[in-house]
Amino acid sequence: MAVHKFILDDTFDESLYTLIAIHCRLEDYRLAYLINRNLGISLIRKASDLDFDDGQVSYSIYEWEDRKKLVTWSLVSNVCKTEELQSRDYKSLFDTQEKIIKTFHLLPEHRTVNYFLKIESEFSFSKEKYILDSISKIPQVATTYSVDSTKLKSKDNLIFN
Repeated sequence: MAVHKFILDDTFDESLYTLIAIHCRLEDYRLAYLINRNLGISLIRKASDLDFDDGQVSYSIYEWEDRKKLVTWSLVSNVCKTEELQSRDYKSLFDTQEKIIKTFHLLPEHRTVNYFLKIESEFSFSKEKYILDSISKIPQVATTYSVDSTKLKSKDNLIFN
């Protein structure tokens, strides 16, 4: 019996995308609206959030497909806060449970980033400087910068489909 070996090119391993980090205190819907207005795009909230750990952790995601230019834009939150009840070990007359807020990050190596804008393209996307400048002009945005996706440890979390 013959043994067949398939070799896939590296082009399937890495998709072409630009990743932009956004630092701001805005709610996700407000940031999506301001990015839409400044860049002339139409980000829309997806019907379901990104779920991890069997639905225990979820991140909001907004997406827009530009069919003319074959570009997919995704704005995703990097922070998820969950509230849990934890029982106390000591005896008390009052409530024996306390609320604890746990914070999770989509990309743990970038804990200070609030949102990521992922721009997927079939071709090289060269408007990065224009996008960074446009987002930086939003008064509530503290800073924006590009993230080198090849150095990310948890880049599998950026696969949205």
